[in-house]
Amino acid sequence: MKIGVLGAGQLGRMLALSAYPLGHQMRFLASSEEDPSSLLGKTYIYDNPETINKFFEDSDVITYESENTDVEILNEIGKTTKVYPGCESLQYTQHRGREKALLDKLNIPCAPYKLVSSLSDLKCAISSIGLPAILKTTKDGYDGKGQFLIQTELQIDEAWEAMSGAESILEGFVNFKRELSLIAVRGIDGNLKYYPLVENSHHDGILRLTIAPAQNVSMSLQKKAESYMNSLLTAMNHVGVLTIELFELDDELIVNEIAPRVHNSGHWTIEGSNTSQFENHIRAITNSPLGDTSAKHQFNAMINIISKYGSTNKALEIKNAHLHLYDKTERENRKLGHITITSDSLEELQSSIKNLNEYLP
Repeated sequence: MKIGVLGAGQLGRMLALSAYPLGHQMRFLASSEEDPSSLLGKTYIYDNPETINKFFEDSDVITYESENTDVEILNEIGKTTKVYPGCESLQYTQHRGREKALLDKLNIPCAPYKLVSSLSDLKCAISSIGLPAILKTTKDGYDGKGQFLIQTELQIDEAWEAMSGAESILEGFVNFKRELSLIAVRGIDGNLKYYPLVENSHHDGILRLTIAPAQNVSMSLQKKAESYMNSLLTAMNHVGVLTIELFELDDELIVNEIAPRVHNSGHWTIEGSNTSQFENHIRAITNSPLGDTSAKHQFNAMINIISKYGSTNKALEIKNAHLHLYDKTERENRKLGHITITSDSLEELQSSIKNLNEYLP
């Protein structure tokens, strides 16, 4: 099957690496021939309507690697070509206000929030929610971009200026124990598979380390996360991989964000799971049987390589580490690659992470 991907970043690259062993072909709608996926499939440059139409015509099924994809383009594609996940998933998850409203509708807990369109709106929202609180743009924010932590009333004007007048949302600050995420995949036939909950550590809004499965997770907590996921997948009629980022508070889980795609916190599954998130996404959108999502090892980790490549040979010297580079030039806060670590010993896992501590802040 010819699979088209809107976007040609590292997620598209890893989707391609999973698709070829299954006998599929890849096409990418890219911004340039230097994009990470450009050498892994037929590439169409996003520069004119004729080229875009050729990309659509040359694809049997189309998917996307970012929730910032234009919904109108997806609607147009859907008239002639199968698109998974569908427009409904994108419509909800690319706008924080609609995303929170869906969570409310499904009785899934999230932080208190208010939509904000002006400085006076912000002041009213703060009087209702209190401080500290986080002001975020409703669209286009990722990896900590488009966010401002307001700790005192003296920062209100500065916070609103940082949004540059964009529609925003104020979220109450959640005093969480740790950050978790859950990845699941849903097939065209409605079949569901869940990966284990994982623990994530961020720095400046960017994921730096994932431990998988998350340690000390009760079966009831895993099942609670799966019930949230089940409700979301069903409500959006989602096909493919879906990710929910969560805050853990004692025995409670608060949903922070939803991503309608393969996710950074699932990169550990490439070597750590019987079927990676990338392969399962390909299986789902091509109407193939979903693969086993259980972990192959007791302990797994993923370390992001951010800004600079550093001493990547160290990763190659560690017997249980696996290096993945994205063919990107170095730039501040840019994701250049990742390292996965697999082990059946917690002590060995911790030792391997320590040996790669130059990548951790």
